Amino acid sequence: MSQLIYHTGTLMAKGSAANATPQAFGTLQNVSIDLSWTTKELYGQYNFAVAVGQGNCKITGKAASANIQARLFNDIFFNGTLSQGETAVSVREAGTVPGASTYTVTVANSATFVDEWEVLNATTGQPFIKVASAPAAGQYSVAAGVFTFAAADANAQVLISYAYTVSASGQKLSLSQQLVGQAPIFSLLLAGGYTASGATLPGIKLYACTGTKLSLATKQNDFAIPNFEFMAFADVAGRVMDWSTNDKAS
Repeated sequence: MSQLIYHTGTLMAKGSAANATPQAFGTLQNVSIDLSWTTKELYGQYNFAVAVGQGNCKITGKAASANIQARLFNDIFFNGTLSQGETAVSVREAGTVPGASTYTVTVANSATFVDEWEVLNATTGQPFIKVASAPAAGQYSVAAGVFTFAAADANAQVLISYAYTVSASGQKLSLSQQLVGQAPIFSLLLAGGYTASGATLPGIKLYACTGTKLSLATKQNDFAIPNFEFMAFADVAGRVMDWSTNDKAS
């Protein structure tokens, strides 16, 4: 019986660095692998070619995976630095300016405060304007997660958005300048989905790949699903691809 593939299958990647951690793409949505060749036609005095020569071959692919995996993305795209802990964001945390001096609001995560991103008047929706010190009406200053407002804004309801560090969970991927031409190389394995016979899933292995595009788009009332694209090429041993099938050899 010839092979059938149903559903997305499983896509796994492994970086080329020593002891690189193999990982599967979580909540995989789709995968495509495309092989394309250049061709050269020979024409005579008639309108159809009399011969076609096949030239170079290019292998490209695309995949969409809902899980955002910092280590996996780093291994196949960035070759950056991963560190323990994350920079989280508190969006529009509610607070009230005191009715008397000192007119300060201390955010909940002031101990690990990084920087602020928005301060709104919750009643009017208008943004407060940042100043270095001595704020007037409609202004604020901030230091170490403590926001100071003017006496004229006493009792105002405020919404503060800010970043802060969480050292006990998550991880952070940091990128810096790299020389042009340096790109992570990784191998990919696509294992087929459902098999009617229940046999071990066959698959396609690409020995050397490099990422060409990574995109993340958010949508209203929907999940964000990162998409990535890649190109395959020959590894140092000249290997390009293995394609295993479970149909019988002739």
